[in-house]
Amino acid sequence: QVQLVESGGGLVQSGGSLKLSCEASGRTFTSGAMGWFRQAPDKEREFVAAISWRGDNVDYADSVKGRFTISTDASKNTMSLQMLSLEPGDTAVYYCAADEKYGSAWFKFLDYKYLEFWGQGTLVTVSS
Repeated sequence: QVQLVESGGGLVQSGGSLKLSCEASGRTFTSGAMGWFRQAPDKEREFVAAISWRGDNVDYADSVKGRFTISTDASKNTMSLQMLSLEPGDTAVYYCAADEKYGSAWFKFLDYKYLEFWGQGTLVTVSS
């Protein structure tokens, strides 16, 4: 059974940085992609970033482009999201997702409900 476990969330001041990690267990992914989504209170879950397992394709939401960097270590079945210049609008629960059927670009445009594997989420709070 596949498990995705996020870590690295917390409270940070506006302008600060955090690094989220997601570790996958139960299967070695060789295709598809992993990505990050976030959900703020009373809002829909939205795409943040995605990366192919080989690391050769990445996609970002416009709102985080230039501030967030996604990376993967396929040998360790892990993915990270380095977040810089955080803003209060980045406050949300961040979820890790993985799917062997879809590439990173699909993560950006596909309804998130179609993605197969999800973590439990980690809370990021950015204070002003």
